[in-house]
Amino acid sequence: MNIPRLVVAAPSSGAGKTTIATGLIAALAARGLAVSPHKVGPDYIDPGYHGLAAGRPGRNLDAFMCGPERIAPLFLHGAAGADVAVVEGVMGLFDGASGRGELASTAHVAKLLRAPVVLVVDASSQSRSVAALVHGFASWDPEVRLAGVILNRVASDRHEQLLREALEEGSGVPVLGSVRRSAAVATPSRHLGLIPAVERSEQALRAVADMGELVAASVDLDAVLALARTAPPLDAEPWDPAREVATAVAPGAARPRIAVAGGAAFSFSYAENAELLAAAGAEVVPFDPLHADGLPADTAGLVIGGGFPELYVRELSANGRLRAAIAEFAASGGPVSAECAGLLYLGRELDGLPMCGVLDTAARMTERLTLGYREAVALHDSPLAPTGTRVRGHEFHRTVCEPGAGERPAWGWRLPTGPRTEGFAGATGAENVHASYLHLHWAGSPQLAAAFTAAAASHRAR
Repeated sequence: MNIPRLVVAAPSSGAGKTTIATGLIAALAARGLAVSPHKVGPDYIDPGYHGLAAGRPGRNLDAFMCGPERIAPLFLHGAAGADVAVVEGVMGLFDGASGRGELASTAHVAKLLRAPVVLVVDASSQSRSVAALVHGFASWDPEVRLAGVILNRVASDRHEQLLREALEEGSGVPVLGSVRRSAAVATPSRHLGLIPAVERSEQALRAVADMGELVAASVDLDAVLALARTAPPLDAEPWDPAREVATAVAPGAARPRIAVAGGAAFSFSYAENAELLAAAGAEVVPFDPLHADGLPADTAGLVIGGGFPELYVRELSANGRLRAAIAEFAASGGPVSAECAGLLYLGRELDGLPMCGVLDTAARMTERLTLGYREAVALHDSPLAPTGTRVRGHEFHRTVCEPGAGERPAWGWRLPTGPRTEGFAGATGAENVHASYLHLHWAGSPQLAAAFTAAAASHRAR
């Protein structure tokens, strides 16, 4: 299959990749093109802005969590029906999983997709030196085709002239655009990065529109499209969730309803997770814990993903009817899977306020950021994974949990500082609950969706 595509990269974080990538998506969509947005790495927030700009879900391409062999298939699945695809990179172009060479870097994914790379350069504090920087990035790995540069945070016409002259003389990489400094398109951030698009509503829509207008006025979109069309066909089949999992529902049995938390407090999810649940035989029903006064009718399984519950702790705590419903569902043996924010919500309390009380743990915010890829093994049976299941995931939080008596860890992994256990699985009185800080992309471990759907079907039958 051949889908025009390009990768938006940068020499380092903070160069403006998200602004340029989102602006490109919005500007191309404004031309009437169907644009497929993608993000390298595990980040949930940037794809939210991409999705607003494109009008279709932003999808992640993470070679660590999903495996390099799935990157092209996942891309083709997400980009089905698109006229062009824009892939935003992560960190610097060659920055990958720590200690693993190029694995999961933007350069690695660009090579797997056979896609040309556009380098976004923060030109705010340089002139002729930009040519040396671009030349170095263009020549570092000959398998990476650095095919264009977008200059960002350019101060003036004279500054732009100096930058263009230097690049024409010393890099051989064409300049596709020059973007002026603009506070109007800045996206506000906080302790874990940008504020998710779902939280900003009209503000987010306006920010995305501003990004699109800025890029349309500053970048040669015809040249960008021509570059994207130079990407060769991919020799891969689109990822298909139905091929990844067998149905976990007995023939003739009703599909178990799996409630999936969403909304502003639980906005972190990968689209493929829900697609795998549906392929395994589940009926996926989203709900918003900030507003729902109970679980969806006939819920047979509950999935609570990541997000920012610490920012909505008062609202979540005040919704006592839903907290009681979740506690009752778990007590009845209903299977529950919770990641990060979901873990905090299931605990006894968060920052001193009552939560669902499914787990005997108290959580609190800290100043310390816990961040990194993990290779984990399941230490106890749970509805998500039997003992011994191996997965790859990502940890990213500023909270800590203090376990109560009888809790059993969900995962074990090894860090440079030594072995570590984490999460809750099969805890006393909650053998049907799996809760952990570890974010998982189920496309990399599709058996998780099958196992959880099977547990939901069994609970429904009981």
